[in-house]
Amino acid sequence: MLPDARLRHAALALGTGTQGLLYIVDPLLVAALASAYNPSVALTVTAVLGLAGTTVVVLAPPSRRWRSTPSVGTLHGDVGRLTSPGLLLLFVSLTGIGFAIGAMNVWSIAIAEHHEQDMLPGIIPAAFSTGSFLGGLVYGRRTWSRTTADRLIIASAAFLAGWLPLATQPAPFAATAAVAVPGAFLTVVVACAYVTTDALAPAGRTSEAYAWLILSIGVGQSAGTALAGRLAEQTLASAALPTAGAAFALAVLLAARRQLHPAGHRPRG
Repeated sequence: MLPDARLRHAALALGTGTQGLLYIVDPLLVAALASAYNPSVALTVTAVLGLAGTTVVVLAPPSRRWRSTPSVGTLHGDVGRLTSPGLLLLFVSLTGIGFAIGAMNVWSIAIAEHHEQDMLPGIIPAAFSTGSFLGGLVYGRRTWSRTTADRLIIASAAFLAGWLPLATQPAPFAATAAVAVPGAFLTVVVACAYVTTDALAPAGRTSEAYAWLILSIGVGQSAGTALAGRLAEQTLASAALPTAGAAFALAVLLAARRQLHPAGHRPRG
């Protein structure tokens, strides 16, 4: 819908940030419904809202008007180009981002049980997503001089740094405030990942590449949730898992820095 690259980048940042609104409202809504009624009511309401949102997207005019324009390679079944080293390494790194988010969600439950504060599993993700929303607004309004790949790496480093205070096992109020920092840089990471994917994916396969991007984050989130669940009773290990996921993401991005630039725009050195 936006042919201008600058507007497209801003829209991706704004879209990623506004998705954070879901994670601000929904955890609080679920926690409130589960406390006032029971978890089954919260699950039902969430499912109904998800179905309603999907219906709105499917019936929206841009969705109904859009038609794919496959490239020549796509018509002949050439799937090899989508698995370029840059894209593969980008998707691998994003599993670390998802891992950090999944681990944080379980950690918020563990700290709630430890401090006997039932609202923390809703409040902590909401604070994280508030930071994401505000980060998207700030990032989308500015013009940046560095390349997208460099911004991606810098934002990933800041995302990692934001998780470090959790290793000190802060009190609930401090923990809630602390998670807003990595949340703010999550939007920058994901927006830059989308733009990088757009630049590296072959013509006609951008939507497919975006699907793999989302899947990579989801796979990492599932792994982070699973491992954090196993370590939930070990408070220090549970608090360190988001940092571990973010560190993995940054390490992969640093190793892949040269591959993340489109052909003809490789960094020197």
